Amino acid sequence: MTESAKGRFTLLEGFPADVLAIEAHGLIDHDAYTRDLIPAIEARLAAQGRLKLLYALGEDFAGFTAGAMFEDSKVGLLHLSDFARVAVVGDVAWINAGVRFFAPLIPCPVRSFTRADLAAAKAWITATDAP
Repeated sequence: MTESAKGRFTLLEGFPADVLAIEAHGLIDHDAYTRDLIPAIEARLAAQGRLKLLYALGEDFAGFTAGAMFEDSKVGLLHLSDFARVAVVGDVAWINAGVRFFAPLIPCPVRSFTRADLAAAKAWITATDAP
């Protein structure tokens, strides 16, 4: 797989400092987590303390490898109490179902949104009131 064909995360601009908004592109693998997402989370946590995470699946999102799913689980466990809110945006049915299934086990509000509801996700993740 060429470097340009590999999955990657991009930062989305225009959010408050306490919101990390990222978008997944292509087939997300272990390297995308360790290269893009984990350093972004750790840097934002160091600067802001608790943060809000908007995790969007781009139109070109092609899925996750087993290594990416392992890294995602590690991030969730290592930073379980570091998130104030999590919004997952995408049109992948099994991911949206998984978010709804696991949300009660996560100690912060977690919601899934479709890509058509991206504006609602942005409003919810940036809200300063209690969720």
